[in-house]
Amino acid sequence: MTSHVHEHQAPKKWWERAENGLAVAILAIMVVVPVVAVVIRWTTGLALAGANVWVQALNLWMAFVGGTLAARASQHLALSTGTILQLKGWKKDLIAGFTSSVATAVTAFLAYGSVNLILAERHSTLTLTGGVPMWVIQIAMPVGFLVMAIRFAIKENRTWHGRVVALLTVALACLLALVPAGERSLVVWGAAGVLLTAVALGAPLFTAMGGMAMLLFYGAPIPIALAAVPAETFRIVSDPTLVSLPLFTLAGYLLAEGGASKRLVKLFQVWFGWLPGGVAAAAVLVSAFFTTFTGASGVTILALGGLLLPALKAAGYREKFAVGLIVASGSIGLLFPPSLPVILYGVASHVPITDLFIGGIVPGILLVSLLVGVSAVVGIREHGIRYWFPVRDEEEEVVPTGQRVRAKLVEMGAALWGAKFEALLPVVVLVGIFGGFMTIFEAAAFTAAYAFLAEVVIHRDLHVVRDVPRVFVETATLMGGVLIILGVALGFTSYLVDAEVPLMVRDWVAAHIGNKILFILMLNLLLLAVGCLMDIYSAIVVVVPLIIPVAATFGIHPVHLGILFLANLELGYLTPPVGLNLFLASFRFKLPLTRVYRYALPFLGIMAIGVLIIAYVPYATTWAFDEDSAQPAPNFFEDELMEGAPQPEQLSPEDLERMMQELDEGEAPPAPPPSLDMDAIFQELEEEGEGAE
Repeated sequence: MTSHVHEHQAPKKWWERAENGLAVAILAIMVVVPVVAVVIRWTTGLALAGANVWVQALNLWMAFVGGTLAARASQHLALSTGTILQLKGWKKDLIAGFTSSVATAVTAFLAYGSVNLILAERHSTLTLTGGVPMWVIQIAMPVGFLVMAIRFAIKENRTWHGRVVALLTVALACLLALVPAGERSLVVWGAAGVLLTAVALGAPLFTAMGGMAMLLFYGAPIPIALAAVPAETFRIVSDPTLVSLPLFTLAGYLLAEGGASKRLVKLFQVWFGWLPGGVAAAAVLVSAFFTTFTGASGVTILALGGLLLPALKAAGYREKFAVGLIVASGSIGLLFPPSLPVILYGVASHVPITDLFIGGIVPGILLVSLLVGVSAVVGIREHGIRYWFPVRDEEEEVVPTGQRVRAKLVEMGAALWGAKFEALLPVVVLVGIFGGFMTIFEAAAFTAAYAFLAEVVIHRDLHVVRDVPRVFVETATLMGGVLIILGVALGFTSYLVDAEVPLMVRDWVAAHIGNKILFILMLNLLLLAVGCLMDIYSAIVVVVPLIIPVAATFGIHPVHLGILFLANLELGYLTPPVGLNLFLASFRFKLPLTRVYRYALPFLGIMAIGVLIIAYVPYATTWAFDEDSAQPAPNFFEDELMEGAPQPEQLSPEDLERMMQELDEGEAPPAPPPSLDMDAIFQELEEEGEGAE
C-alpha cells in the first residue's frame, strides 16, 4: 500500500493555503478544548457541558478536510500495484484514467448520498451546545466528497481525455437507477468486478469499500437509499473514542519531526548498545515507542530509518540484517498502549479497551524479545563477546573496571536526562487512562499538548510558524484518509450484518471446522492475507463482526481474540507482495522492492513463531482475566430491535420438540383467542350514547 508522509513541496495556491489553515485550526481546537475542560474539572469540579461533543463534531470536519488534502497530494491509501508493475507512458495513462474514473464515480455518489442524509436530518431537533444544528456539522461530508471527486478526475489524469472520461463515468453510473429493482443482480456483479479491478490497479481503498456498500444496498431485494453509507460514516467518525486517533497521531508526528527521535535513539543506544545486540535492541525499542503513537502507518520507518540504518551498520550489522530488522520493527509496538489499532478494535468489538491494553502487554513483550534475541545471536555470531565489551582505550591501555562503570553510568544518566520529557510521555498516558483521571480521548489531547510543549517550547526543535503547521497538515492528511476508510467500511459492514453474513459464516465454520486448534490455524492464515491486502483500520471494521460470532462458538476469550487479530495484522505489514512496511522501506532506503522482500523474509518467519505462541498459549493474553469472565459476543443485530419494546419469550429446541410430540399423541393444541365481534361492540357503543342523551 502507498502513503507518503511529506506532500510535494510547491508554491501553494490561495485555496490550498485556506485548506491547510482550516486543518491546522481544527486540530488545534481538538487539542485545546479537552485539555481546558479537564483542567477546569480538576480545579473547580465543574464540567464544560457539550465540550466533548463539539470535539467529536470537529473530528468529522477534520476527517473530510484531511480527505481533501489526501486527494490533493495523491496520498489516499491504495495498493502499491504501480510500484510492482512499473508502468510508463500510455499504459500508465490508461490505468490512471480507469482508476480515476472509478474513484470519481464512487466519490460523487457518496457526495450525493451525503446530501440526502442532510436533507433527512434537517428536521431533527439534535443540536450542539450553542444551538448549532447537527446537520450544519454534516455539511462537511458532501462538500468533502465532492472536492475529492473533482480532484480524482483532474489530478489523477495527465490528459483532458482522461478527465472527460472520468466525468462521463459518473453520468454512466447514474443510468443504473433505471434498472428495475429485483433485476439488478447482474449489474451488481459486473460493477463489483470493475471496482475490484480498479482497486487492484491502484484506486483508493475507500472507493472499493464505499462502492461495494452502495452496490449491495442498491441490489438488495428492497433497495436501500445511498444515504445509508454516509450515515454510517457519520456515526463512526464522530464516535467519542475515535477522536483519540488523530490526537495520538499528532503527538507521534510532533515527536518524529522534532528532535525526539535523535534523543531516544541515543538514550537506547547508551543504555543497551554496550550489550551483545544492544544497538539492534535499541532500534527495536525506539521503533516500538513511536509505533504506539503513530499506529501502523509506516511513519516509524520513514522518520527513524535514516537514523537507525547508519547506526546498525556502524555496529557491524550487514545491510541485509539491518534493513530487515527495521522493516520488522516498523509495526512492533502495535500491542502497547496507547496503540491506535487497539483502541479501534475495542470500539468495533465492544471489548473494554483497557482490557485489551492489559492483554497485549505480554504478547507485545514477546514479539519485541524475539527481535532483540535474534539481534544478540547475530551480533555474537558475527563478532563474538569481546567485541561488545572493550577493556582498552585508544592507547591500548587497560581501563580499570570501576572507571569504566562510573563513566558508563554518567553517560546513561546524561542520556536519560536529555530525553526525560519523551521518556515520561508513556507514563503520563498510562497514569491518565488507567488511573481514571481522563478518558482515552482526553488523554490523547493531553499527549498531543505535551508533545507540542516538549518539541516546540522546551527543546525548540520545531518552529511554531515554519514547522508546526506542516506537521498538523501531515497529520490531518494521513488521518483524513484513514477515517474516511473507516466510515465507508462501516457502511459495508452494515450490509453484511443486515444480511446476517456473520451468522452464516459461524454456521458454516461450525459445520466444517469442528476443531478449535484447526480453527485458530485457519484464522491465522486468513488474517495474514487480510493484513497484507488491507490497511489495519478497515480490516478491523470489516472483519471483526465476521469472526467474533465464530470465535464465540469455540470459546475463545474476547481479549485473546483481539490480541491474536492485531498480532496477525501486524505480521501482514511485512508479508510480500503488498505489505505496507516493505514498500515504505523500499522508498526510504532507495532499494529494489524484491531485495527488500528477501531481507524481510527471515524476520517474517521469526515473527510468525511469536504469533503462533500468542495463538496457542492463550494464558499469555488472558493471565489477568478469569476464563469464566469472557464477555458474550456483542449483538450486532441489536439496532434492528425496537428500543424498550418487550421481546417474545424464546422457545428452546427441547420445548419445541416436546410440543410437537404432544401434538402427535393427539392432544389438542391450545384454543386460539376468541375473535372480536365488532358488530356487538358498535351496538353497545350506540346504546351507551343514547343513554347519555
